[in-house]
Amino acid sequence: MTSEPRVLQPSEWDTWYGALLSAFASQPTSEEHELYRSLTEVERSIGVWDEDRPVATAGLLSFRMTVPGGAVVPTAGVTMVSVAPTHRRRGLLRAMMRRQLDDVRTAGQEPFAVLTASEAAIYGRFGYGLAARFLSARIDTSRVALELPERTAAEAEALCLRQSDEAASLLAECEAVYARTVPRRPGMLQRRPGWERTPLLDPERSRAGASPLRCVVVLRDGEPVGYARYAVKLRWTETDAADGEVQLRELEALDPAGYAALWRFLWGIDLTTWIVAENRPLDDPWLHLVDDPRRCGTTVGDSLYLRPVDVGAALAARCYAAPVDVVLEVEDAFCPWNTGRWRLSGDEKGAVCEPTRDAADLSLSVRELGRAYLGGTSLTALAGAGLVDEKRPGSGALRTAAAAFASETEPWLPHGF
Repeated sequence: MTSEPRVLQPSEWDTWYGALLSAFASQPTSEEHELYRSLTEVERSIGVWDEDRPVATAGLLSFRMTVPGGAVVPTAGVTMVSVAPTHRRRGLLRAMMRRQLDDVRTAGQEPFAVLTASEAAIYGRFGYGLAARFLSARIDTSRVALELPERTAAEAEALCLRQSDEAASLLAECEAVYARTVPRRPGMLQRRPGWERTPLLDPERSRAGASPLRCVVVLRDGEPVGYARYAVKLRWTETDAADGEVQLRELEALDPAGYAALWRFLWGIDLTTWIVAENRPLDDPWLHLVDDPRRCGTTVGDSLYLRPVDVGAALAARCYAAPVDVVLEVEDAFCPWNTGRWRLSGDEKGAVCEPTRDAADLSLSVRELGRAYLGGTSLTALAGAGLVDEKRPGSGALRTAAAAFASETEPWLPHGF
């Protein structure tokens, strides 16, 4: 066999996808199979073959993602990565990562690549840094009260709710709201045609006794201003008391009243005493509306990993929370074209970033730049860990750059890919 990846041919998709499924011990439904086939960009998918058998797979997806400042930027989404257990430790993953980043750079359209990792330790050596996290919660609604501000409660009361036990029936209303929320938070992805179907996937094998996916939409003057997709899992105690849970899959709203109306609805679903949310932003507003955060069972997990492919273009694609003029010395062993000094000058209106021979103010690796890029990880925190070096201590360069890179909202990836 050769370890050189090659581009997938359309006729090979089923075999290639089968190798991916084998690596993840997965058995999709026919609906999932057809959807993922339609979403695969075959011309951006690669594999390694041992004779006629694919033994490694990887793909790229053409996304557009929000960055700090609200711009929605072309983004390469790394997906469907696998190596057969019989062919590990042969450099196949490295070869595919090499090919992908070279291809993205050659195309010149996407300044960075993103991925979600099945194992967190895998991708740092290729320059990917953890750029966004998520919050999970298990809220005891029998003992935690939702305390809404008086004005918000009154406005929420005036809104209309439309609920359906078939989530797909309210798809258009949900997608209208989702599209308007995308520019508000770094890390959010525009839904390309077909991707609106992915949140509706609800295979019975994953329900573990819960209901099929349901949906509720909030309307103001007939127009949707929020929605939640959820399932209900009923349970009973030994004394036959209801102890069910609401499994929240997705919730978006355009304003505080719509947001409050949705949470109040979820809080009041009959026969349930729990709300279980698996993927929420770290700064989700409900955290400030509960009277007992200790009974909300919150945990934090890793979500989106980002790596600049073109440092100059990536840093120029976003805006900055405060004026900044700083020289960054970047080390990038895997993509050496990024290694060097870059002068970043920008503010809330935009930025430029170009190579320079001027003395560096800060030095860091491309992985740490990826961590800080969306504003969810502070350059100051990275410096405290010894991962960012202020070349002239006391110059204020670190403080200035950290303030500029910050985001007013926490970055968040609403769904996987």
